[in-house]
Amino acid sequence: MKTFVYLLITTMVMLSVISCSDKPARPSSVLTQSQIDAANARAAADANSTAITPPASNTPEPPQNAAGVWHYTCSNGCAGGGGSATACATCGSTLVHNQGYHSTPAAATTSIGGDAAGATAVGAPAAGLPSTITPNIATPPEPAQNAAGVWHYTCSNGCAGGAGSATACATCGSTLVHNQGYH
Repeated sequence: MKTFVYLLITTMVMLSVISCSDKPARPSSVLTQSQIDAANARAAADANSTAITPPASNTPEPPQNAAGVWHYTCSNGCAGGGGSATACATCGSTLVHNQGYHSTPAAATTSIGGDAAGATAVGAPAAGLPSTITPNIATPPEPAQNAAGVWHYTCSNGCAGGAGSATACATCGSTLVHNQGYH
């Protein structure tokens, strides 16, 4: 009986070794040649595309533009401003966005005079223009709540209350988000 078991085990091992050495047959491609050619043509067209997307700018805007206009100003009219909606250094209220920062042109410059070598000075104000530009006065901000009592900015965590700008929530400290229902 032992001999029979050894013979059976040996036969099974040999059959498994012989059967495992054969490579399985590979199925033919599911795609037709015309489908493969069309996919290759699309890939080549995408690679040769002339559409160029500019890289996103990671540099923040300066707090003041070239004309000296603050990006964010105090709604109470305090002097100064800032580069973001932080607290006013004078009265503590939240600074509001100043659209004049984006629409104020830079100071006009021109070439004037020349020295003996013919060089000119660049950067002086053009004749008749002031040497400084007075910044635009910020328009008054929208009220924190509309006539229906809806807050302009609310907490994304669902805390009660709100504010007129994207400041910190008084309850949880997260930044308030714009409430489209205000408009």
